[in-house]
Amino acid sequence: MEIENNNKLERAKKQVDAIKGFYIHLAVYIVINAFILVNVYIRTMYDGGNFWNLSTFFTLLFWGIGLAFHGAHVFNFNPFFGKKWEERQIQKYIEKDKRETEKFK
Repeated sequence: MEIENNNKLERAKKQVDAIKGFYIHLAVYIVINAFILVNVYIRTMYDGGNFWNLSTFFTLLFWGIGLAFHGAHVFNFNPFFGKKWEERQIQKYIEKDKRETEKFK
């Protein structure tokens, strides 16, 4: 019983560390991208350029995609391969196995 409780405690600590890591990642994302966007905005104001170029937002966009995947991993969000998908796949393979065994009877 004590070993099981230790395993649960270790898993809980790992999950809390993962969530903490995600929030640190999110904070760094916000600070760094705000700094980049402010600098680009100031530079375009002095140069007379256009702030609303796609290249202005590349870092924000691609890092944001990475951050979204990090969050999905940490919070166990998987819309494509969720529990219903797993159950359908299990049923599919059970049915296939039943058909295969019926062939040899």
